Amino acid sequence: MAFQVAVFTILGLAFVAQIAVAQSVADIVTVDFFNGIINQAAADCAGKSFYTRDAFLNAVGSYPNFGTSGSADENKREIAAFFAHVTHETGHFCYIEEINKSTYCDTTRTDYPCNANKQYYGRGPLQLTWNYNYGAAGNAIGFDGLNSPETVAQDPVIAFKTGLWYWMTNVHSVIGQGFGATTRAINGAVECDGKSPATVQARADYYTNYCTQFNVAPGDNLLC
Repeated sequence: MAFQVAVFTILGLAFVAQIAVAQSVADIVTVDFFNGIINQAAADCAGKSFYTRDAFLNAVGSYPNFGTSGSADENKREIAAFFAHVTHETGHFCYIEEINKSTYCDTTRTDYPCNANKQYYGRGPLQLTWNYNYGAAGNAIGFDGLNSPETVAQDPVIAFKTGLWYWMTNVHSVIGQGFGATTRAINGAVECDGKSPATVQARADYYTNYCTQFNVAPGDNLLC
């Protein structure tokens, strides 16, 4: 919690007091914090010139409950958790697109029919994947996710919006259960319950590091 100094005058006498002021997402995700992540990516990484703090903050404007709907410590933990997963998914903002590309078309999801000429592999800060996620994200954000999934890898604001859309849709509600619950919500079927303990630990390590930078305790239930 940040503080500002206020001066009050009562009966002609001046009093100085500190008033608690809620920190915005921009206050927490400082230039130094963001650069501390992306500067660890190699110079030739595609994401190095794609992901920016300005694009992230622009996208956050569409999700006012992200990192603001809890206590000061809860907000910091949510932001730390988001960036921990982003760091893991993109290799410190190195990758815009998934390395091992595949079509990722679930034909049973007739509500989001695949375009036969498109692939729905991971793109963006949380590596949005599958036709139903592209379709739903596109509807929510305002782009043609099914017919133009490549937009996520072309527009950094939309890229961050897809990450925040996925987070607010699937992860935000479990943040109070601990960081391990967020890992389960993102990739639990592949990593949790002993399937990939090293990956689960790597995500948790990023999280605890960022909590330390935000001067907040990481809480319990770090693994899944």
